[in-house]
Amino acid sequence: MRTIEPIVKLDFAVSLYCLQHRYSGFAARVSKAISHTGDGHLYVIFALLAWGIKGQVGQGFVIAGLLAFLLELPCYWLLKNSFQRRRPQEFSPLLPAFITPSDRYSLPSGHTAAAFVVACIIGHFFPQLYGMALIWACLIGCARVLLGVHFVSDVIIGAVLGCCCATAALFYLGHYA
Repeated sequence: MRTIEPIVKLDFAVSLYCLQHRYSGFAARVSKAISHTGDGHLYVIFALLAWGIKGQVGQGFVIAGLLAFLLELPCYWLLKNSFQRRRPQEFSPLLPAFITPSDRYSLPSGHTAAAFVVACIIGHFFPQLYGMALIWACLIGCARVLLGVHFVSDVIIGAVLGCCCATAALFYLGHYA
């Protein structure tokens, strides 16, 4: 446990700063809207648009995305239930949660992992949109911290998980040699 103690201290300090800031209520309202874009409905819209507008490229995008999520979801579930890391508000009454999380544990951030899956797949098939997709995925991760449901390290590990699953799916489908 000693080896991760500096990470836990940094996580707590960042969360304390973000959630006790005088603008934390306003930040939470904005973050709730941003986080909601990562609930899954936009992923379906992206897939339908890509498939309908871009033909073969869109079909590849959808197939790669589905495969990446087939990898990401079990990995996410396994990590979450193996680590069983408590959410920030369970660590201290000084860390409020502005929303009710959909599950019990915080590591990794599923919203962030999913957003990075989509951002990486978008980046591969639609490189001109990669910058916007990456910014959007990062904003979702930040929003999860500002809502008090994740620590920074949860979000970082979620981002790594999403990128790895997207890369593995693309590699499996022969998009990387």
